[in-house]
Parts: sequence; C-alpha cells; structure tokens
Amino acid sequence: MGHVLSESQIEAYRENGFLVVEGLFESDFVDRARQVVDDLLSSQDLNSVAETEPGDASKARRIWAPTSRDKVFAELAEHPRLLDAVADLIGDDLILQYSKLNVKAPHVGSPVEWHQDFAYYPHSNTDLVAALVYLDDATRENACLQVAAGSHKSGLLSHEVDGFFGGKIVSLDGVGVAESTVVDCQGKAGSVVFLHPLVVHSSEQNNSDRYRRAFIPAYRASDAFPLYYGPHAAHNEPTAKLVRGKVSKTARSEGGTWRLPLAAAEFNSLFEIQEGAHLRSGRKATTGYFSHEAESDAAPVAGM
Repeated sequence: MGHVLSESQIEAYRENGFLVVEGLFESDFVDRARQVVDDLLSSQDLNSVAETEPGDASKARRIWAPTSRDKVFAELAEHPRLLDAVADLIGDDLILQYSKLNVKAPHVGSPVEWHQDFAYYPHSNTDLVAALVYLDDATRENACLQVAAGSHKSGLLSHEVDGFFGGKIVSLDGVGVAESTVVDCQGKAGSVVFLHPLVVHSSEQNNSDRYRRAFIPAYRASDAFPLYYGPHAAHNEPTAKLVRGKVSKTARSEGGTWRLPLAAAEFNSLFEIQEGAHLRSGRKATTGYFSHEAESDAAPVAGM
C-alpha cells in the first residue's frame, strides 16, 4: 500500500469536500472501459442493462452495477492506485459499497439535482467516499460535475419535498449554501473526482454533442455501517465487498442524529425520485438492480 495523494491534496479534500485528481488512470485503460460502455449501449435490449432517458428510450442515462457486467470495471474499482487514494482519505480498511455508471448522452443527458449522497445512504459515520472516474473529457459544456465547496461542513441538509424525502435540495439558498461556492469539476478522461458523502453536488443536462460518461465506485470504511435498509438502499448490501484491509467487528458512530430517507412511495432510481416519477407511477419502477445483482459473483462482506 502506498500513498497517492499529497498532504496538500488531503487537506484540500477535508477543507472543500471534494478533490479532482488528473490522470489517475492511463488512456488505454479508459479506452477499454469506453469500448465496454459502447458495447453495452448497443444491446438490443437496452432496458436490460440500463435506465433509459424518459424523453428518448433509445438513450441510456445510467448503467446498473457495472462492476458485475464486465471485468474492466471491477479492475478499475479495485485498482491499487485508486484504493491507495481512497485509503489516504478514509483509512486502510475499505469496503466497495456499490458501483454505477452515469452516461449523459449528447443533447439528452438528464440533469442530476443538488443532493448529498449521505441523504440516500446514512451510515454510522461519514467515512465514505465516492470516486467519479471520467471516461470522457468533462467540461462545463458537456455537464461536468458541479460541487458546492465546503458544504460538507454544514451536516446533512434537508432533501424533503412536501414533507417526504424527495432526493434533492430544492434550493441552495434555502439550506444556507451560497451559490458563490459552486465549482465546476472539469477534467480529462482518466481523471477522478473524490466526493465526501456530505458535499452538495449536481450536474446539468448535457446539451453538447459529446458524451460525458463517468464510472462511480463508492467506498466506505469497514467500521461504517448502514443505518437504513429501505427499499432503495437494500440492493447495495448483498454485494458490498471488502477490497482492502479487514472487516470491522465494531461499528464506529459519530454523534448527532441523521434524517432518514423516508419517501412518499418506493423508488430505486435517484432520477426517478428527483423527477417525482415514483409518485406518478403508483408503484416502484423496475430498474434491474435486484435481478442483475442477484447474479453477481461478488463476495458479500462477512456478517452482512
């Protein structure tokens, strides 16, 4: 195990709640991943591998459980250099909690509203980190990630809509986050954006003629345990996998209280709840998470 991040980078992460690291992965590795994405998106039954755009069912907006679909994503998620960087941020005992791949196709790529990941998946402590691996050059024009720097210091903010969990922060001003703190996380393909679970982030619709694909493995310290096993969170745990260090025999708790993500109706997709589609349909949408992950050969974490 080595150190990938400098002390100044670690301090920047702690101060801002995010960190952009350029060129963490070589171009040939990224090219392999992009080819796999292209192959998946050319599937005759796109609905079997992805959640599609509501305005264009021929376009995907998210590929489910990519680490169980092709070994290139498992290799990315468990790459020693990536794990070294994550360990620099949250310690040496690491669990790969889940993976996803946001597609953001040209001209139709769905926006992601302001939110904190921890609002969806509260844990006993906040030593969690999501690693957003850009598979394409990400710029303001093709909807790179946006982060409200320092917002992780404000704790867990309200994601309620009409009294229920709505999966989004309705307005930054409404929760005391200044618009002036918003930063564009631009980066070349192969760059990685590390996100604190409480940092407020979003991305706009992709109105450009270029893809903005991002593979997102999410990690947690082995002594951070889920506090909520509701319908949209439960699919993570059967395949949660120890990728470095040892399984914890104790749960480490941070003081305070966490608001639970209790929605007005069941949902699986972040997009679905942010758009309110879970209320219009009257039933939980089929997303493929459960059926696909049941086939995964990932080893579950002991005791879970």
